[in-house]
Amino acid sequence: MMVDPTLAEMGKNLNEAMKILEDGRNASDPDADRRQFSRSSIPGPLQGDGQDVASILQLVQNLMHEDEEEDKPSHRMQNVGEQGHMALLGHSLAAYISVLDRERLRKLITRIASDTTLWLCRLFRYESGSAYYHEDDREGLLKVCRLVINTRYEDYSTEGYTVLNSRQPVIYQSATCRPGLGQHLCSQLALPLSSLCTVPCNTMFGSQHQMDIALLDKLIREDVETGKLPLLLIANAGTPGAGHTDKLGRLKELCEQYGMWLHIEGVNLATLALWEVSSPVTAATRSDSMTLTLGPWLGLPAVPAVTLYRHEDPALSLAAGLTSSQPVEKLRALPLWLSLQYLGQDGIVEKIRHAVELSQQLLEKLKTLASIKTSDELDSEISFVDALTMVEDELNSPVVVFRFSQETSAESSGASVEGYFAGEREVLDSLNRWLCERLAQMVPASGVDIVELEDEGTCVRFTPLMTAAALGTQRCDVDLLVERLTELVPVLNCTLRLRLDFREEVYRHSALSYIEDLNWPGLGAVRYEPRVEELTDTKRKLEVEKINSELLVKLGELDADLIFSTGLEFGPEKDCIFIGMATVDLDVAELVDTIAALGRDIEENGRLLENMTEVVRKGIQEAELQLQKDNQDKLMEEGVLRQIPLVGSVLNWFSPFQSTVKGRTFNLAAGSLDSTEPTYSMKAQTGGLASPETPTSSAKRLPGQRLFRREGAGGSDSHSETSSVGQAEDFSRERFPQPTTPSPVPDEAVSVVPESPETPQVPAEPEPTQENCEVGTQEEERQPDGQDAPVEETGR
Repeated sequence: MMVDPTLAEMGKNLNEAMKILEDGRNASDPDADRRQFSRSSIPGPLQGDGQDVASILQLVQNLMHEDEEEDKPSHRMQNVGEQGHMALLGHSLAAYISVLDRERLRKLITRIASDTTLWLCRLFRYESGSAYYHEDDREGLLKVCRLVINTRYEDYSTEGYTVLNSRQPVIYQSATCRPGLGQHLCSQLALPLSSLCTVPCNTMFGSQHQMDIALLDKLIREDVETGKLPLLLIANAGTPGAGHTDKLGRLKELCEQYGMWLHIEGVNLATLALWEVSSPVTAATRSDSMTLTLGPWLGLPAVPAVTLYRHEDPALSLAAGLTSSQPVEKLRALPLWLSLQYLGQDGIVEKIRHAVELSQQLLEKLKTLASIKTSDELDSEISFVDALTMVEDELNSPVVVFRFSQETSAESSGASVEGYFAGEREVLDSLNRWLCERLAQMVPASGVDIVELEDEGTCVRFTPLMTAAALGTQRCDVDLLVERLTELVPVLNCTLRLRLDFREEVYRHSALSYIEDLNWPGLGAVRYEPRVEELTDTKRKLEVEKINSELLVKLGELDADLIFSTGLEFGPEKDCIFIGMATVDLDVAELVDTIAALGRDIEENGRLLENMTEVVRKGIQEAELQLQKDNQDKLMEEGVLRQIPLVGSVLNWFSPFQSTVKGRTFNLAAGSLDSTEPTYSMKAQTGGLASPETPTSSAKRLPGQRLFRREGAGGSDSHSETSSVGQAEDFSRERFPQPTTPSPVPDEAVSVVPESPETPQVPAEPEPTQENCEVGTQEEERQPDGQDAPVEETGR
């Protein structure tokens, strides 16, 4: 068999290029090329002799990985696989085929377009359809709207938009459609927003995510009576949020009644390729057009979306842009043509079936968990947003949506948790965001994401049909997801119950302020407020920032299961401490008491340091005056003869002199000079009081027990999943110091000796022994807060 050498070389180069790009770094020196590339962010001039392919690919690799940090693992791209290589090869082939002669090019693209369209129509049961391939998944619907306008307004091709003034066209869409879809259509079609009609969902009967057909009928009749023209209806076969399917059969009958075009889109259209298809999705085969996004469904990168449609007039399709006379534009189908042949019908069906089975596996496992209840029970821990109450025909939906709610009883308050505090909806939304982010971190192959639903709030969504092919999700990943969810539910329940207790405990401390932040997924936030009232607003703000910053560092050093942080990155509250998720056996009272005690110590120490300069300055001046006076008194007592060097020594030998001048101690806290006579008489320093103990209940803790744990609680470290959203740092923890541990003598206790012309030889005072020193040390440890040890002033 003959092989085009250019095609063979192209395939070889593509394989080599993919190997280079998929290898995150070089084997010899991982950072050499990256360092070389990062020397200058400004591109240099083009080289005169050009570069080889390997160098250019290396540059592309550096560009792809230049933002990766050294200490973080590199994020690998989606698993491309062999079928992905075929899709990438299609883009290279399209460029090569475009240079063929015109006749050969026409035959080739006709074969590619017709084969791909035939395969897709048969695969998704859409008989007698045509296909339009487009990059933007909204572009197909836009072209269909142009086609309908050209069909319903016969003079549109000659008169243009003036013919729309006779009867204003109206486009109807469900309230659960993609955000901004209708506005995009009106903008591209130059239609006023009054031409867009959003139909609400059911409020009394049926699913709250399905279009209200009775209300739609009423809106259409009203528009017809006012002279408007119902043009097109956009329905969902799998809403973007919860994956629900509208009643497509009834909507098709309504469209035929009023002569409207029915367009359908959604993830559930993929199930049309399966042998067993639910009846609501089967009705999509009767629609006038539908959009398929095969790229994420099959894990194919850079393949176009496809809009299948039925229309008899090729001229109007050409006028609307659904077909093109340019041969090159028809080559968009080439990557999909190659990929479909590589996978085959069985491979395509198997990928879609695998995704549906993953969603059903998760749904069944969540039902069997004892702590998880269905959505028909209002006070459940995990409620499924209509995913468990789907009608029987929707059991094959590949979308599972669930949400953390509250328990049936509140242990801490003695009442029902539901509605027990204001802003419960916002708090639950923040906890569900935390839950989704934790699950995504623990099981990245699951592909779970956050979805915001109007009635239910923030939920966790599992859509394997959109993620499984790219992430390689398997059944074991679903089992791991359920296991991690079971571990996180008790943490969420604890945090939700203890938020109220935490707020009440904070209110009991006058120095603490409770910060109400409903978007924080944790126990709550608190701010320590200085007790000095004479500070100005600016100084007080700086003082609050300084104290709370130091307090956050000290709390992070404690040996506890809690995480303390500054909160969300763009949160409204600043200069406060946010406490993360709670554990089962958390002692809230001990936690708040410790925060208040540490804040008080930081404030008092800071105030002592601020006053230290002035106290020391005044004390030194007073000490100098007192030393001068003592020197003069000593000179008067000893006499003139004792000051003469030789005579004074002989005189002191025969007649020792006992000076009456006593030593002095300098108290830094009081700024005063005191006599040392009580110290030498009692052989210990006096005046100290026992320091108040920090209320951390450290003495009551068992060996190995961490802080803020209740005695006898059933919790364990297995449920200490307390890291909050946006909290990447892991604080290094140290054991909190015991209040009874003795500390060394303060450095402020220094001796001050009066000056003397000559030191007489006199019997020395009895020096403190080792035992006396230990006694003095213990007495200094019992000094009250803010009072330092005395400074000894002696004259030997």
